[in-house]
Parts: sequence; structure tokens; C-alpha cells
Amino acid sequence: MKVVRARYAGACYGVQRALDMAYAATLDPSPAHTLGPLIHNPQVVERLAAHGVKVASSLDDVREGIVIIRSHGVVPEVKAEAQRRGLPLMDATCPHVARAQKAAASLAQEGYQVIIVGEEGHPEVEGMKAYARTDGREVIVAVDAKGLPEHLEGPVGIVVQTTQSKENLEAVEAALEARGFKPLVKNTICFATRQRQEAAADLAGEVDALVVIGGRNSSNTSRLFEICRQSCPRSHHIEVPAEIDPSWFTGCATVGVTAGASTPEDQIEAVIDLLEAL
Repeated sequence: MKVVRARYAGACYGVQRALDMAYAATLDPSPAHTLGPLIHNPQVVERLAAHGVKVASSLDDVREGIVIIRSHGVVPEVKAEAQRRGLPLMDATCPHVARAQKAAASLAQEGYQVIIVGEEGHPEVEGMKAYARTDGREVIVAVDAKGLPEHLEGPVGIVVQTTQSKENLEAVEAALEARGFKPLVKNTICFATRQRQEAAADLAGEVDALVVIGGRNSSNTSRLFEICRQSCPRSHHIEVPAEIDPSWFTGCATVGVTAGASTPEDQIEAVIDLLEAL
């Protein structure tokens, strides 16, 4: 069975940057905590814990040491409170997420009704909402065009969760235009996310089966899986090689491998090694 890796797959710049910063924090004798998981990859979070980087659910869980802001970012009040408590901060917010936060704030300050295309409750989206709420206006979160509220007042501005698809953004924009709005769109989709989505879609059309590697709590990995199974019904989402069932590949001549932006290289290599040994 031939194993084919997607052209673009695995940890993006923002994730690798956050990991490098977290491991650098372990060189300091002070305790280190991330506010929530650093990235949405349970195995990486466990590995960091083994190196002394613990996960804190809030600042109340941190009495001393370095506070690491995770790659998804936090609401601005959290940073201010950490500084008030005298806790040193290491900001590992992905630069693309920081750009989305600034875009949300800018739209609000310019008087737009801010619509975030993304998943309600996701930490990245919660941060964007907080930045867009600077003028006190309601911030709308819509996972897709169907999620738009019936009543809207213009002018309307759109920002996007960095891991959303271009097609979803365009569908929301088209739905608003059909209702007579001319939204100002800040396309804050991460280029690395788009690369991985396009490469996964291309690969899914060329192989008999496909394995998508990454945390089940990872939005971008889950979206990759959805994209893959549209063209390749025999797609499987796994976190670790042990989840692989050889029967998935009965009669397959080729199997593709892709991975979310929160999946480091060693996890991808372990899956490829196992598949090549089948």
C-alpha cells in the first residue's frame, strides 16, 4: 500500500512558535502555567505537563511563576489582571489570531455591527468577541450563513475565526448581500489553514483511504476531516497511531495522510511509519 502525504500538513508557524516558547519557559526555575491548553492537541499538552508546564483553568489557579497565553489568545481583561497580580506573562498568541483580534476591535471602533464567522465558545472566538465589544455593542457569532440573526442593523463588518474555510466566509457574505447589506469583510483566515485545506482536498480525490491526524478538540483538524470525507468516504480522524485499524485499508492501493495545524511532525511520522508497515 502506497502512503501519500499531503503537500501541506501539520504544525503551522503559530503553533510551532507557541511550542518553542513553552519549552523555553521550562528552562526557567519558576513554575510555568498555560491558561487553558496551549494548543488543541492532548498528547502535546501531556508532554508539556511532563516537562513542568501545567494547565491552569484561570489565573486563580496560578500563585506564582510564568503565565503563558495560549496560541488561541485570551480576552484583554485576563492580561490586565495577570499584570495587576504581578505574574510575568509570556504571550504565545498566534500572530494571525492577534491580527484577527485587532481587526475585530477596529471594526467596532469604526461603528460597524461586528459579525464573527466562527464557532461560539471557541477560545479564539471568545477573545475576538471581547476585542470587538470595546464600544459596548452586541457582537454576533455565526458558524455559517444559517446562523445569522433575522434582525440586523447596518453597517455590518465581518471578521473570521482563523481556521474557518473561505467557502464558509463567502456563503455568509453572500447571504448578507442578498439581504441588502454591503458588509466590510476582514478576511482573517490564516493562509496556513487554507493551504492545508486545499492540499487535503486535492489528496482526498487521489487516494483510496485517508488518515487525518490531530486532536479531536482541534477545530482546524475537524474541518480537515470534513473536507476529506467529502471526496474520500474512507477517511478516518485519529489522534495516535494505536487508533488505526488495519481493516480500514482492505483493498486499498493508496492511503493519504494529512494533519491539522496543531499536530507536530513526530506524530505525523509515527502514523506514516505504521501505515508503511501494514
